[in-house]
Amino acid sequence: MNRTPLFASLCCTVFLLVAGGPAAAAPADPPPFWAPRIPSLPVPAPAPSAAPAYVPPSYSPPPPSSSAPSYSSSDSSFASDVSIALRVVERYWSSRIVGFRPVSRVVPYRIDGELMCGSQPIPTQNAAYCPVGDFIAYDVNWSEEVYQDLGDAFVFYLLGHEYGHAVQQRLGINYAFTIQQELQADCFAGAYIGDSIKVGDFTLEDGDLDELRSGLLSVADPDDEPWFKEGAHGSAAQRTGAFFDGYEQSLDACDMPATYHG
Repeated sequence: MNRTPLFASLCCTVFLLVAGGPAAAAPADPPPFWAPRIPSLPVPAPAPSAAPAYVPPSYSPPPPSSSAPSYSSSDSSFASDVSIALRVVERYWSSRIVGFRPVSRVVPYRIDGELMCGSQPIPTQNAAYCPVGDFIAYDVNWSEEVYQDLGDAFVFYLLGHEYGHAVQQRLGINYAFTIQQELQADCFAGAYIGDSIKVGDFTLEDGDLDELRSGLLSVADPDDEPWFKEGAHGSAAQRTGAFFDGYEQSLDACDMPATYHG
């Protein structure tokens, strides 16, 4: 995107489950909505003296003064595309929802368990919208690797999908099944990208939509995955249909609540 070839490949979303417990206890923190997951690049086996994979949380997120992330990355293109994607997606939702409030912050992280969503550690090679604290977090090392391997579209879809979950939180959308939440977030991502192309915020090149279709097919649940299973995200037809319904028809296709006034 950002005047370069758009979409390359997308992958399935993973939903973190809250451990079950007695009903009498205080309710658990809401689970984060995990981002579309792309297989990580090969990682060499750690040396015998390597530190444990899990590092106890020691990072305090920055104060919620701005949603813009900070970077120590040398990849200025990646940082620039993240900033563009955030600016456009926030402008998009501000124009659609009266009084829209952006997420409190967008936090890059590097270490497994460095950030917490309530009582749950956020793992590496992932990203999440966390209702507790109202922030989006993403593994910057993993995101940059995927960005370099697959292209710039990853960042725009990643943030569009996660912002979709933030919108669900703001509008009080809470479906009975995970698959409904995820397909609506796919539809929201499609609407934001499609509408932004229509007004000239993004530019689409020949072949981009074919690449997107191929990517969506690759992220679908297995054919034998029950739709009602916790953590299900949708078949190839469902995920492709949800995204392109939003892309072509805007938010009218996304099952917006009756209280929404765009």
